[in-house]
Amino acid sequence: MEHVVVERSFTEPVQPGDVDKTMARRGWCLDAHRVTFVQGFLSADGRRMVCVYEAPDAESVRIANREMGAPFDRVWTAARIAPR
Repeated sequence: MEHVVVERSFTEPVQPGDVDKTMARRGWCLDAHRVTFVQGFLSADGRRMVCVYEAPDAESVRIANREMGAPFDRVWTAARIAPR
């Protein structure tokens, strides 16, 4: 499995509860494509978000997010760097 980073930007601010509701309604799309949500960060102004997933590849994450109706700017695989 790969670590995949998703960058998102929103024209209208988003609240953490909005993200939770989307995941509750449409999270099955992740399972269907063998994608697991690992962690997410929402900016203080609610206009930017970065999410980390584990998935077979970046394309699986793109497909799952499209099916969920979750907008994204960029999706890319990443190497995990652990603190020393």
